[in-house]
Amino acid sequence: MFSIFTPIREAIATWWQQFTLQTKLLGAATLVVSLVMSGLTFWAINSIQQDARLNDTRFGRDLGLLLSANVAPLIAENNLTEVAQFSQRFYRTTSSVRYMLYADEEGKIFFGVPFWEPEVENSLTIQRSIQLPDDYAVDADKPMVRQHRTPDGEVTDVFVPLTANGKYLGVLAIGINPNPAGVVSSNFTRDVTIAVFITIWVMVILAGVVNALTITKPIKELVVGVQEIATGNFKQRIDLPLGGELGELIFSFNDMAERLERYEEQNIEELTAEKAKLETLVSTIADGAVLIDNNMHVVLVNPTARRIFGWEGIEVVGENVVNHLPANLQSDISNSLNEVAAGNRESAEFRVQLSQPTKRIVRILLTTVLNLQRESIKGIAITVQDITREVELNEAKSQFISNISHELRTPLFNIKTYIETLHDYGEDLAVEERKEFLTTVNHETDRLTRLVNDVLDLSKLESGRSYNLDGLDLTQAIEQTLRTYQLNARDKGIELIQDVAPNLPLVVGNYDLLLQVFGNLVGNALKFTTGGGKVAFRAYKVDAKPNFPNQGSFVRIEISDTGIGIAVEDQEAIFDRFFRVENRVHTLEGTGLGLSIVRNIIDKHNSKVNLVSEEGVGTTFWFDLPVVEEV
Repeated sequence: MFSIFTPIREAIATWWQQFTLQTKLLGAATLVVSLVMSGLTFWAINSIQQDARLNDTRFGRDLGLLLSANVAPLIAENNLTEVAQFSQRFYRTTSSVRYMLYADEEGKIFFGVPFWEPEVENSLTIQRSIQLPDDYAVDADKPMVRQHRTPDGEVTDVFVPLTANGKYLGVLAIGINPNPAGVVSSNFTRDVTIAVFITIWVMVILAGVVNALTITKPIKELVVGVQEIATGNFKQRIDLPLGGELGELIFSFNDMAERLERYEEQNIEELTAEKAKLETLVSTIADGAVLIDNNMHVVLVNPTARRIFGWEGIEVVGENVVNHLPANLQSDISNSLNEVAAGNRESAEFRVQLSQPTKRIVRILLTTVLNLQRESIKGIAITVQDITREVELNEAKSQFISNISHELRTPLFNIKTYIETLHDYGEDLAVEERKEFLTTVNHETDRLTRLVNDVLDLSKLESGRSYNLDGLDLTQAIEQTLRTYQLNARDKGIELIQDVAPNLPLVVGNYDLLLQVFGNLVGNALKFTTGGGKVAFRAYKVDAKPNFPNQGSFVRIEISDTGIGIAVEDQEAIFDRFFRVENRVHTLEGTGLGLSIVRNIIDKHNSKVNLVSEEGVGTTFWFDLPVVEEV
């Protein structure tokens, strides 16, 4: 049952909610008035019926006593024929009597009008008797009266005891018909009440329909239109053919909506232009920029921020910015964003390391965006600065200072130690010992001088200073380098080989810088090659590669040795400042800056230093220099 009536109940509830308050009040008032009128009418009918019932009771009692007084002597004499004739005459002369029944002491009916015993016994084999009420007393002096309802109306039953000379002879039952005038009046009043009730509700329903068609529907249309305007739908119009005040109101609404639509289109064009300017400006900023509203939704993002956070190809505008940030950044930025959005902080700054999409270190600045009056927060500007290079430079600077301090400390300590020894104990030392001390001091001074010169050279190369690159003859620079190191190679028993192709073309380069490169590479080769080994200096022309015809020809320089070689794990770091292979072979020679200087010089020549090395076999450094193009 519940499943059957639930949709009906919901439909009624929905139907009731669609009515306006005015209609609901009108219906409630009508219901109250109709109920009051119906109550009054039924109260009046009930009063009339009670009066009629009282009159019928009195009439029946009096009539019963009258009939009892006339028939009791006849029944006592057993003159039933006279009783029947009297009853028949009386029954025909009045319409108020419905029936008359005579029963003996045991309640057996022996005569009745409009039927009597022989007729009943001839037509039915049932013996008729009167079922007296439980509270009927046979010795009562007054008749007993009750009513019962029939299809023709309410009938008054009167039970009169028949007595003669103090002897109980039986009972006379008389049925009294209701008063026809009272019945007609009661039925008429009831019909009028029902008709009035139905008429009132028909009028109310008709009034509701007219109200809905003429007033409620236009008002509902206006309410819907205003709601659509409030949501920004300025294309909303109301098309109802009404005149009068409602017609003017609808016309005014449509005019207002049309003006708002034109105003919106104008504002959209202006806002679009301003937004395009802002996006163009933001896109040119080197730092990442993200603009979010108070709900943490992205409003604007520039290409730099997309690249840093890996948002290329992802639509993040309108999305929650926290959901698209890297996992390690979400926890750090969420609290700061909430505090700034709540106005507890005007700005926030923190540094975080990102691992996706690429490993980098960023500095994030959060700044509130205020309205023109600077009274309320409209959003948050997130500035993302990639400080990876800055951090690396700072670390390199710190490492450089640490390394140079360490490199300077060793020769200075040695010089100070020997000088103090000579100062304090010089007279006690032998001449050979003093010469040895002075030789060591001189050696450490030379080492310190080389370190300072290398630092100065590296500083110049990394300062961004430009050098003139002209056409030069490599043969002259190669021969000068080999002459410089020829004596050193002979002392160590190392064969110095020059393998330079004849008629080498001029190359683009700086003579002094290339002479420094050759010296560092040949010096390192001699340093890490034992006696009996070889150091070869080669130079030859290489034509343009088929895959790169626009690069032109170049000259390749190779410097090879048969020394100790360089371990694979050291080949990447060999060009870093203060990295020294000799530390692995337990020597203290060199500054660790030579190959770093070589790399910077070759970079100035728009080339790259390459190496091939195998431990115990030897090492080869090589690079290419472009040939001067003939005009």
